[in-house]
Amino acid sequence: MPVVIVESPAKAQTINKYLGSNYQVIASYGHVRDLPAKDGSVEPDADFAMVWENDAKAGKRLSDIARAVKESDKLILATDPDREGEAISWHVLEILRQKRAIKDIPVERVTFNAITKDAVLKAMKAPREIDEGLVDAYLARRALDYLVGFRLSPVLWRKLPGARSAGRVQSVALRLVCDRELEIERFVAREYWSLVATLATPRGDLFEARLVGADGQKIQRLDVGTEKEALAFRNALDRGHYVVASVEAKPARRNPFPPFTTSTLQQEASRKLGLSPNRTMQIAQRLYEGVNLNGEQVGLITYMRTDGVDMAPEAIAAVRSMIGKSYAPGYLPETPRRYTTKAKNAQEAHEAIRPTDPFRTPKDVARFLDNEQARLYELIWKRTIASQMASAELERTTVDILVESGGRKLDLRATGQVVKFDGFLTLYNEDRDDDGDEEDGKRLPAMSAGETLDKKSIAATQHFTEPPPRYSEATLIKRMEELGIGRPSTYAATLATLRDREYVSVDKKRLKAEDKGRLVTAFLESFFARYVEYDFTAALEEKLDRISNHELDWKEVLRDFWRDFSAAIDGTKELRTTQVLDALNDLLGPHIFPDRGDGSNPRQCKVCGTGTLSLKLGRQGPFIGCSNYPECRYTRNFSAGAGANGEAEGGGEAGTKKLGTDPETGLDVTLRDGRFGPYVQLGEGDKPKRSSLPRGMSASGVDLERALALLSLPREVAVHPDTGKPILVNIGRYGPYVQHEKTFASLDKDDDVLSIGANRAVDLILTKESGGAGRRFGGSAPAGRPLGDYPGGGKIEVKPGRYGAYVTNGKVNATLPKGMEADSITLEQAIELIAAKAGKAPAAKKAPAKKATAAKKPAAKKATKAIVDSDEVPFDTD
Repeated sequence: MPVVIVESPAKAQTINKYLGSNYQVIASYGHVRDLPAKDGSVEPDADFAMVWENDAKAGKRLSDIARAVKESDKLILATDPDREGEAISWHVLEILRQKRAIKDIPVERVTFNAITKDAVLKAMKAPREIDEGLVDAYLARRALDYLVGFRLSPVLWRKLPGARSAGRVQSVALRLVCDRELEIERFVAREYWSLVATLATPRGDLFEARLVGADGQKIQRLDVGTEKEALAFRNALDRGHYVVASVEAKPARRNPFPPFTTSTLQQEASRKLGLSPNRTMQIAQRLYEGVNLNGEQVGLITYMRTDGVDMAPEAIAAVRSMIGKSYAPGYLPETPRRYTTKAKNAQEAHEAIRPTDPFRTPKDVARFLDNEQARLYELIWKRTIASQMASAELERTTVDILVESGGRKLDLRATGQVVKFDGFLTLYNEDRDDDGDEEDGKRLPAMSAGETLDKKSIAATQHFTEPPPRYSEATLIKRMEELGIGRPSTYAATLATLRDREYVSVDKKRLKAEDKGRLVTAFLESFFARYVEYDFTAALEEKLDRISNHELDWKEVLRDFWRDFSAAIDGTKELRTTQVLDALNDLLGPHIFPDRGDGSNPRQCKVCGTGTLSLKLGRQGPFIGCSNYPECRYTRNFSAGAGANGEAEGGGEAGTKKLGTDPETGLDVTLRDGRFGPYVQLGEGDKPKRSSLPRGMSASGVDLERALALLSLPREVAVHPDTGKPILVNIGRYGPYVQHEKTFASLDKDDDVLSIGANRAVDLILTKESGGAGRRFGGSAPAGRPLGDYPGGGKIEVKPGRYGAYVTNGKVNATLPKGMEADSITLEQAIELIAAKAGKAPAAKKAPAKKATAAKKPAAKKATKAIVDSDEVPFDTD
């Protein structure tokens, strides 16, 4: 029996139904091995030898696959029809050879663009071998991303505290976002005026016309720059005589858009449906792998990772048939439409994303899908059908009007556009952010040359130019594709990495460069400029494409890259901190030292008056400090931010806000920006009392009352039940905590440092003293309050526990029910609780095993978190 390998269980289930019981279809669950996230996985000195490591979770699956293959008569690798799919097949085959599971059986590679019965059965009849070009391209990409990540990221860690990672594509995408932020900051608004006349034809029809010329000179959008000029034109228009100079009506045509590629689908789903690129791909994956339609598993769309814009001839024929049966004759063009990609570096040629059956309308399948799936399918279906429909026929009318006024000749123009035949627009209109005419759909009244018009009103309106908008995820993807950076199939993962690294944030669906991201970009532009250049990255992509086309040797490409890249890495070894800071100060100057608007030097310290402000690098990240340190201790956050450059109240330092006066001491209470974030301070002097703001408390929410409460820290909140000594609450370097003598316990994220109660404070201290989590985790039991003897033997005590107070007789622990206080529980109540718990307790023989299991779980969780927090995979996996 042949064994068929696919990626996902859903895909395996669908294909198994199509092939029947004569085949065994097994899922690999995606990639089964990868490069270990440690140094040495790619060795340039050993001709780029690569050390692969099997996925720990894939062990059982690989054993099942090997066992099935040993008993089969053929292995069919049917993973996705792209580079990653080819790589998965290659990895599976290599592992099976290592396991000696393949002897004399044939190995075939099949691909299908849609998971339908016809497509799968047709693919089975046309097997091929694994495409070594695609595999080589995958290996080259994987090696490049690894080398950039594991060689460049450590440089960032050493030279730029707080930076987390760099990546071959990730860092270039980040530069796009940061460059746009810099454009916005450097933007200077420009004033301009528009003049619009409301006119009436002899028949009384009203319309508007704009000033476009004066005295034989054209007037562009920004040419009228002052109110004085605008009023002069308005006065002239007020006195003018209006005559229609010419009327010109021209036919126009708007052609449909091609079917979706990966990137255009992500862009349109973001614009129209509000879906992130990552979510779009998750939904599309589900539609591709198949959904249950009346008991049958059916793939609804073709493969969703593609740069291709054309469709197979049979698909075009099916779409045209659907149009012919559903729309009037004029909506079907005489000949089929063919599309070609305009992308700089189009990937392997696949079909565009389309419905597997155009007659399966969105209305037909909506009841089988959830809301997001239904909306995305409808978008894909409409775009596909519209791509083969007739063009929209438009008529664009331009009316030029001559105004004579006191010897001056002014020119006005009115434009309008009407749809004569909607064509594909009856079904689909892309409605781009940057597409669309403000006159679209506006019909002008009938006019003829020589007619006199009546002036109704003249409007002179002031405007200001606006800075370029921040990128949305959709527009950033569009720009990356235009520049040839990365691959559309990886854009979603790249953007997710930038958000996860906190290099960018999303504000009102726009990507904002965070300080950490701007710092990384400035460093790379200063010392690794070539590797964040758009042209260099695009050229490397073209080389990788040529590898997949068998035109270049992949190791030769790696050698060329590594020769220069390793030299650039070596060049940073002797890089001094002052050199880094000087470069960053220059590049980030407009951001961290913006113009104060008073003509003063934005880098002059306004506290001491003689020092120069400069970027500093600390253990907690970057901050701004004065060159006269330690005489001048002025610091503020890296970002200019709110208040950072404002005048201080009461003659204090910049970034200082006075909250009020302490009623006990009479000293000023201020809110300030510091190198580690905002803090409150009491009075002035060499060592004034200060307190950081705890996690979750924003500077905008701090008033005098809260500030005084923070400044009262540390404060006593409880007394230790054993020692009688105080338990204090305070805020330290790593956040809020409680303290008893030399024992410290951090507050949880839900604990409020200003309102934590005595019971909670005691519980935290006793838990910490008992080893972190009480007796179950190997520590000694916390001290408790004795209640008396248990009838079955043992002493009963009530104790604080990690999850609340409990009573125990030394063998059985019973948590106190909600509403029962530890301080008021009686011996009788405790006996009842323990007896009830003992009646539900497991058999004695099973208890040790359960206890051992419980003891192991926290250690496993801790180890997992350590891996995540240590960020051991510092590269993007483009």
